[in-house]
Amino acid sequence: MEIKLLVATCINSKLFEKRVLEVVEAKGIYADIEKIDYLPDAIKYGVIYTPALVVNGKVVSSGKVLSTEEISRLIH
Repeated sequence: MEIKLLVATCINSKLFEKRVLEVVEAKGIYADIEKIDYLPDAIKYGVIYTPALVVNGKVVSSGKVLSTEEISRLIH
């Protein structure tokens, strides 16, 4: 599984990143996780608002700090 975290340097992005990592670890998922914090690279995905979550090349969330439950439903 490929997961990309499109984030800024704000506290919300750090919280989002922490939650995604917690979910991946709790579910025992083997994933290639990449953090993208350079805005022009995020825009390539069509993302304007961060944080955003990209799973296997598809943007599944943007502009919202998801709960661990929400993240768990998106990562399977």
